[in-house]
Order: sequence, then C-alpha cells, then structure tokens
Amino acid sequence: MYLQFYGLQQAPFDITPNPRFLFHSAKHREAFNHLLYGIRERKGFVQLTGEVGAGKTTLCRALLEQLEGHYSTALILNPVLRGDELMKAIATEYGLDVKGKDRMETMTALSDFLLKQTLAGRETVLIVDEAQNLTEELLEQVRLISNIETDDRKLLQIVLMGQPELRDRLNSHKLRQLRQRITVRFHLNALTRTEVGQYVHHRLALAGSPGTPTFTTPAIWRVYRYSQGIPRLINAVCDKALLAGFVERSFRINYQMVGRAIRELEGHIHT
Repeated sequence: MYLQFYGLQQAPFDITPNPRFLFHSAKHREAFNHLLYGIRERKGFVQLTGEVGAGKTTLCRALLEQLEGHYSTALILNPVLRGDELMKAIATEYGLDVKGKDRMETMTALSDFLLKQTLAGRETVLIVDEAQNLTEELLEQVRLISNIETDDRKLLQIVLMGQPELRDRLNSHKLRQLRQRITVRFHLNALTRTEVGQYVHHRLALAGSPGTPTFTTPAIWRVYRYSQGIPRLINAVCDKALLAGFVERSFRINYQMVGRAIRELEGHIHT
C-alpha cells in the first residue's frame, strides 16, 4: 500500500526469510563463518542457536545459496516426525525414491547415495531447522546417520539450527554421544541499538529507497526498546510504522508513529 508513496520497489520489512536482505552484522557474519567452517572442514556436526526471530532461517537460506553448485544439500524444516518418517524425509530431500521402503532399506539407500556423492567429488550437507523440536529418539537417529563414513572421512555434514532450548536438550545425559560430536557451536545474539538503526537503513536501501522514508533517532530507539534487537520484531513494527507514516503522508517516521505501530501489533485499540 505504501510502496508507491515512498518510491520503494518492494516491501522492505517482509518477515519472510530472504537471503537477499540478510543484514551482515558482526554477529551474523560470525555465525555464517562458523557454519561455513564446520561444513568445509568436515567437522561432522555444527550447531547454531538463537532466539525466535533472530535470523537463523535467513542465515540458513544464505548458506544454501553459498553451497549451491558445490554441495548436495537437504533442508528439513519440520522435524516433528517419527524416526522412519525423518529418514524418508531426508532421503526424499536428496531426490531418492524410498516410497514403500522400511527404515533399514532407507538407510541403505542413503548410504549408497552418500558414497556415490563422495566418489563424484561432491560434499553432502543436511540442515535441520527448528531442531529443538526433535525428540531424543529423533536426535539419536540423526546421530546414527552421521555414522555413515569411510575409513578416512565423514560422508555427511549436519547442521542443527534451533532455539536456545536445543542447547538444553543436547545437555541430556542420554544424548552425550551426540553432544560430544558437535565441535562447532555458535549462539546468535540479538542486535544492539546501533545495529537496529543500521538494520532498518539496510532493509530500506535494498528495497530501493530513494532516501525516504527516514526513521528519526527517537523512532529507532522505540523500535529497539520494543523489539530488543530481534529482527523479526523489528520488521513487524517497522512495517506498521511505514503504514502509519503513509496514512499521515509523512516521509519521516517518528516516535509517535512507532508507538501507534506497537499498539496495533499488541492488539490495543486506539483512536
């Protein structure tokens, strides 16, 4: 609704994970480099955690773009499955036909696939998003997949991405074998107040901003106070604030407009 008014080519604060809009804060760069290091150095397991909306899935999309053409990748977005279903979902992501096969047959098909990829000179990566939802049984299944190896190398690199609860889950005594295999870990923290201002400017610039709209310093402060530096919340409140600015035909988004956006997000009726 407000795109034409502000001269924007696309919505700057869409909450859909889009790697093009990835904001390379120091934290996000470090997280991305940890992921690449773990995969390229064949560390076996890599763990990335962060609060809801911190940008893990956007990082994941950017990682997949980086790996494209050089790696065979599989992404599991909804790991709330039974053990045999998880195996089949992984195999299907790699393009394998495992319909009607039991768990052992599926594992055999996966093993054959991984060995063929290695012989062809391709690395294979499995990314499990929302991994905090994996039961202990499913996490053990993931560990068993990681056992597929030759005498001198792992055939599969596995990235577990999830909320902080994932760290708690992996501290379980029952999962100590898996925990000991995770040699690369990173926790993605929220943005600072300074970074929030940079983030907002970054998103507007990528959306084609001709220099407008602008957020005043008090407006950015209020965005930060509400979002606590969580990108998804920043997007939600800034989108509403731009709408408030459009209604007032203003190219400057001020403290009051952000306040109106917050009240709308929180479901408070105002006049």
